[in-house]
Amino acid sequence: MFGRIALLALALVPFAVGQAADDFESGWDDAAWPVYAPDCNQGGKVSLDSTTAKSGKNSIRVDGAGGFCGHVFFGTTKVPSGDVYVRAFVKASKALTDSHVSFITMPDSAQGSNKHLRIGGQSKILMYNRESDDATLPDLSPQGIAASKALPTGDWQCFEYHLGTDGTVETWLNGEAIDGLTVKAGVTNNNAAQWQRSSSKPKITGIYFGWESYGGDTNTLWYDDISISSTRVGCTGGSASP
Repeated sequence: MFGRIALLALALVPFAVGQAADDFESGWDDAAWPVYAPDCNQGGKVSLDSTTAKSGKNSIRVDGAGGFCGHVFFGTTKVPSGDVYVRAFVKASKALTDSHVSFITMPDSAQGSNKHLRIGGQSKILMYNRESDDATLPDLSPQGIAASKALPTGDWQCFEYHLGTDGTVETWLNGEAIDGLTVKAGVTNNNAAQWQRSSSKPKITGIYFGWESYGGDTNTLWYDDISISSTRVGCTGGSASP
C-alpha cells in the first residue's frame, strides 16, 4: 500500500517530478521498474519474492550470474534534476570479495555516451567506480580500503547515497557516514586522489539496482523500500520528500 500512496503523493506535487518510492507490496510493476541489462544478459534474473522483505511481505530479488553478460538490474529513469538522494534496503547472500562487482549502476551523461557511474565492491569493501576512466572512490590503497566498509550479509542493510550538482558524493550505511565514500568541494579526502583526477560531476539519467560482475563472482541480492528523492529521507523515512 505504501508504494501506491507514495507514488500518488509524488505525482500530485510539482516539485517531485522525477522522484519515486516503492515497497513492492502491490507487486512488481515492471513498467515502472523495468529490467535493465545493457549489451547482453546471459543468466541474470529479476523476480518478485514473497519469502523475505524489509517491510511487509514483498521484495525484489536479483539472481546475478558471473561475468559481465550475467548482469541484470531493475530501476527507473525518474531521477530528480538537481541533487539526488537514494535510499534502498539491501540484503546480500554473499560477501563482497576482492573482485570488482556492482550492485547499483547509473547511466551518467557527464561521462559521455553509454557510460555509467557504478556502486559496488572491490577489495572486500564498498566503492564507487567511474566507467569512463575506471577511477574508484576510495583509492584502493590500504588506507582507502580502511576508510570504507564491508557490506554485511544475510540481513537487511540501509544503504543511502547523495549525488550533488557540485560533484558531492556522500554515502551512508545503516545511518553512519562512510568517510572513504565522501567527496565534497573544499573538503580534503586523502583517499580520493584517483576520483578527483577528473572534474566530472555526475549527471545521472537512471538508477538501477541489481548485479554486475567483471569476473566469476555470483550473488543473490534483495531490494526493498526504495526511495529516490531530492532530499534525504533516512533509514526510517517512508516516502520521498518533495
